[in-house]
Amino acid sequence: MTDTPAARQRHRVVIIGSGFGGLFGAQRLAHADVDVTLVARTTHHLFQPLLYQVATGILSEGEIAPATREVLAHQQNAEVLLGEVTKIDLEARTVTHTAVGRDTVTEYDSLIVAAGAGQSYFGNDRFARYAPGMKSIDDALELRGRIFGSFELAELASTPAEIQRLMTFVVVGAGPTGVEMAGQIAELAHRTLKRDFRRIDPANSRIILLDAAPAVLPSFGERLGSRAQAKLREMGVEVRLGAKVVGVDSTGIEVEHGDGTHERIEAVCKVWAAGVSASPLGVQLAEQSGAELDRAGRVLVQPDLTLPGRPEVFVIGDMMALDRLPGVAQVAIQGARYAADQITRRVAAEPPLGPFHYRDKGSMATISRFSAVVSIGKFQSSGFFAWVMWLAVHLVYIIGFKHRITTLLHWAISFLGRGRAERVMTQQQVFARTAIEDLGESFDPQLPRVPGDRPAS
Repeated sequence: MTDTPAARQRHRVVIIGSGFGGLFGAQRLAHADVDVTLVARTTHHLFQPLLYQVATGILSEGEIAPATREVLAHQQNAEVLLGEVTKIDLEARTVTHTAVGRDTVTEYDSLIVAAGAGQSYFGNDRFARYAPGMKSIDDALELRGRIFGSFELAELASTPAEIQRLMTFVVVGAGPTGVEMAGQIAELAHRTLKRDFRRIDPANSRIILLDAAPAVLPSFGERLGSRAQAKLREMGVEVRLGAKVVGVDSTGIEVEHGDGTHERIEAVCKVWAAGVSASPLGVQLAEQSGAELDRAGRVLVQPDLTLPGRPEVFVIGDMMALDRLPGVAQVAIQGARYAADQITRRVAAEPPLGPFHYRDKGSMATISRFSAVVSIGKFQSSGFFAWVMWLAVHLVYIIGFKHRITTLLHWAISFLGRGRAERVMTQQQVFARTAIEDLGESFDPQLPRVPGDRPAS
């Protein structure tokens, strides 16, 4: 953006996060009389609903994570800054963010907080070392290495017990992400890898889907949940409901059943797809504004998505709690557009909009190729027609024409044929996160400044 006195006098909007809320909020302000600064800890916009396809080799990370800077390149009133937000000062109206040891302070007149949510292990964060979640590109690449690597190691194993342990895959969480992951691992074992090994038969793999809840896809209703469960079982997935995970280590998982009995499942590869926890920035906002937090750390916002007594601060997406709205992409998108419209009207001295109202556009989840479940209002569908609907909707929301085309081509390879376009795996992808954890809190990568360089503000 042009650094002139006139430009600095314009209304400054800072957006935290480059997910659905952050990106769609920035784009909505394209023609407003404001300057937009989007701050995010990554350089990309992640299409999270397709993350499981990166983990199972269908898509590359680039197809579901276009560069945020590229997406906003033609929006003249927007700039993108890399950094993890460490402090929000509501009184001073500043946001402090850091990247490789460099702190930057950015001032705002209006703030949209769309920092999203992370994986929740329900107070058992130590489980993350052995059962990665599904919230980031790093997670997906690590899981890809673990999934394909398990088959590679099974080919080298010399005892039936070790082969079985390596070819047992446990997915925790029977929501959309868990169902999609379990279904795709089953597709890999029974279809994609069928002819690739000589000493093992991938079809002998054991795929287990666990959840403490009593139903699969509970948000879709009993009818669709039962159909999804039946389809999974037809594919060879063992569905265990009413099973609470109480322990995880490198070679297995400990489960407590509803009757109080315990069971250990020997499995090297585990996937955690249960529970979310809002960004820790919510705690800062609550402490400074007096807002309350729910059990997941989400901020209880006003009906117009603002903080109490802070009409210039909007909290949207997975960070907000309002009317028991679900943590789905459409809530973030609609909230972002609403917040952007409120800011636009405020700058133009127009009366504000009424309270935020969410328009439910339904829910979708794939089970396998040519099979999905769709719930839109009273309309419910499963099977091939639902899968076509899922395909069309996800193509629409993928950012960028080139990404839609390459995604469609990779889907054709995977769904019509047997191949997976992205099966590359490295030890670094699998072990980098745990290696960084082992370095401890003292590990703090930094890039020294050139003498005389000053922190940006």
